[in-house]
Amino acid sequence: MSTAERVSATDSSDNYVLQRSIFAYLEAAKIVKGNVLEIGTGSGYGVKYIAPLVTKFVTIDKFVCNVDFKTYPNVEFKQQTVPPFQNIDDNSFDFVVTFQVIEHIVPDDLYVKEIARVLKQGGKLIVTTPNRYMSLSRNPWHIREYKPNELTALLKKHFKSVDTKGVYGNDVVMQYYQKNKESVQKIMKFDILNLQWILPRQILQVPYDIMNRRNRKKLLNSNTDLTANIKSSDFFLKEVDDKSLDLFYISQK
Repeated sequence: MSTAERVSATDSSDNYVLQRSIFAYLEAAKIVKGNVLEIGTGSGYGVKYIAPLVTKFVTIDKFVCNVDFKTYPNVEFKQQTVPPFQNIDDNSFDFVVTFQVIEHIVPDDLYVKEIARVLKQGGKLIVTTPNRYMSLSRNPWHIREYKPNELTALLKKHFKSVDTKGVYGNDVVMQYYQKNKESVQKIMKFDILNLQWILPRQILQVPYDIMNRRNRKKLLNSNTDLTANIKSSDFFLKEVDDKSLDLFYISQK
């Protein structure tokens, strides 16, 4: 599936989003162990960060990715649409990781409930999702985006504790963010009727994707060094607030 929603590890214009995503895997890699379930394989670039550290790694996506899973004997790929999870037993995983997925799920409460079901007692969910306060426009690929307190409330319905961290960027990251914001605002000036919030999101998905890809390439061409040189180490975690780029929450069953 070719869309700007599925981050490319080879397209330089995706580097900002790629490094932000890799950062989440690197943080998860600090704590995961045992049997781990990932929901949302994407293009599969995260497998190499988790698989070598755990006993078993099951990764799920609705689309097939091009990772050669034969190089990871402890990895199993399952193609399925969730929720619910198919052929996954109760209390079978020590960790569940799901990065930039929950915003795409219509029944988000069922999604979280299913994650809690397959986790062992004491197991942990590591989830990331965009912080609604920092989004620059409506993303029609997203069913919804969460404010920090909204995701906390959802997770607390099914987990006994929620550690609420946010993903932040250093000056280099925020310089890119500001240039992206300025570029998006120029595009939004043409939406004088505010159609991005009026039209059904399905109608907006293709034009949004085209404009998003075009904007990323424009930012790369006009700010090549800034875009290409962003690294995962330019991001960091701290207690969440309205200025975090992503919510990074760890919930314990």
